Amino acid sequence: MTVAILILSLIVVLVAAALMVPRLLRRRRDRRRSARLRALEQSRGSRVVTMIHRQETVSLLGIPFRRFIDIEDAEQILRAIRMTPADMPIDLILHTPGGLVLASDQIAHALKRHPGRVTVIVPHYAMSGGTLVALAADEILMDPDAVLGPVDPQLGNPLRGSWPAASILAALAQPNPNRDDETLILGDIARKAVAQVHDTVVDLVRERMPAEAETLATTLSEGRWTHDYPIRPEQARALGLPVGDAVPEGVYELMDGYPRRAQRRPSVEFIPTPYREPGKEG
Repeated sequence: MTVAILILSLIVVLVAAALMVPRLLRRRRDRRRSARLRALEQSRGSRVVTMIHRQETVSLLGIPFRRFIDIEDAEQILRAIRMTPADMPIDLILHTPGGLVLASDQIAHALKRHPGRVTVIVPHYAMSGGTLVALAADEILMDPDAVLGPVDPQLGNPLRGSWPAASILAALAQPNPNRDDETLILGDIARKAVAQVHDTVVDLVRERMPAEAETLATTLSEGRWTHDYPIRPEQARALGLPVGDAVPEGVYELMDGYPRRAQRRPSVEFIPTPYREPGKEG
């Protein structure tokens, strides 16, 4: 009986530890992230807001899932903007594959209305809806290897997947007398979606770049490229976007505080120490 009680007690302790240790580690990570966020704000004299979407895993099951810009993100960023004094700059750190057009539109227009200087910082990528948000900034700071992307709308449903609205319109342009009503309705929605995104881009950039607004909007929304086409800093500047490369080092340190995909063995490994160039003394 005593042995059984000891075994049961040991199991209870192990289960409690398994539940508590991840929580304690998460709290420590959150405190470290908050400290880095505050240090970045103090160094730049701004309100720093992050929107970081990494591939995460469902607790216990370990099933990977993607995160995207959603209405909850928009609600929180709009709240942060409202809490920021009119003359205080805002730095928004973006790391996202994109998301809902509605949420991205809300965030972008709220940033555009902020009287203080707005800087969007892209350490790795801000695709689709992330690019739409970036268009509202006075300056976009990109890592030399970071990318933006087209903002052409994607239509579809969870069961059948999604298709570029521009591709749907291209398909409808082909003669076919046997199309059903659903396809025709989808084409009508696609036409409206492309026009809406085009007009949103024009509205976001017209004041800063009136001569290039229409061309930029058409280029980004018409489906000229695939939706995952990487717009690198050089091409973004060629399109007329206010792109710089002075990403603060604190941004990279802050990114380390966000959880990555859980794996038994990491797919990328290196010694996380910056090396000096040969011949230079530290």
